[in-house]
Amino acid sequence: MFDPKMQLLSTVLATVVADLEREPASDAPWTRASQALAPTRAQEPALATTLEARDLAALKALVVGWQSGKLPLPVQDRDVLTRALRGFRKSLKITRLDAESSLGGGPMSSGRNSQIAGMRPPERYSRDVWDELARQKRLLSVGHGIFELPPE
Repeated sequence: MFDPKMQLLSTVLATVVADLEREPASDAPWTRASQALAPTRAQEPALATTLEARDLAALKALVVGWQSGKLPLPVQDRDVLTRALRGFRKSLKITRLDAESSLGGGPMSSGRNSQIAGMRPPERYSRDVWDELARQKRLLSVGHGIFELPPE
């Protein structure tokens, strides 16, 4: 089931396009796409029109444009990415503060700075959210599921 607060609409529509290319006569992918778009239908009138017309070529062009970065992602996706990045930053800050509080020694010392640069992102968002943030260069993927913030 699609969760509009945690998943990307563009990813769901990409799987819909793939399903429709395999089975063009199937109605299930179009129904799934319409259900996924339902919470943000008013914000995406062009996309809603494309789904209502069941225009596979136009939908595929939108998905390709989103994946290449030539078209802006749907509003819902941008909101999810913003919330995910904010959550990543807060988690990284807490992880660093936790490491710094246990490194310093006694209560009268000045402590040490944490050397933590990256971490595994919170699991409440799917992997495609983190991959999209890395594609946009808002996060850096350093391998093994670890991401870090880009240098400022």
